Amino acid sequence: MNYLLIALQCIVAFSILNVWLVQNKKATQWRGGNAKTIMEEFKIYGLPVWMCYFVGTLKVIFALGLLVAIWYPLLRQVSALGLAVLLVGSIAMHVKINDPLKKSFPALLFLGMCLYIAFPL
Repeated sequence: MNYLLIALQCIVAFSILNVWLVQNKKATQWRGGNAKTIMEEFKIYGLPVWMCYFVGTLKVIFALGLLVAIWYPLLRQVSALGLAVLLVGSIAMHVKINDPLKKSFPALLFLGMCLYIAFPL
């Protein structure tokens, strides 16, 4: 059993679940532009409301997949890669609106973790 992978899966999963289910209406220094909530962030990116629900649903599903993958490892790679794709999208949106690089840091960090989870050394 690879405890580093399990730890990373838990860190990524609980962080994503926290952002989308607990902190979604709270301002953070990482939100795009001057957004105070996730909905405002998607508006600043020029994305429709339905996209916020779609992306949020996918992120929650993939985060839960990482947790379930602790016991069912076949889910690990698809969940990690699904999140990785969405995180690349997050980074692209920050670039699109000319956010400072600092705002992309969490997405870059979690992208790296997801890639390691998907393709452990």
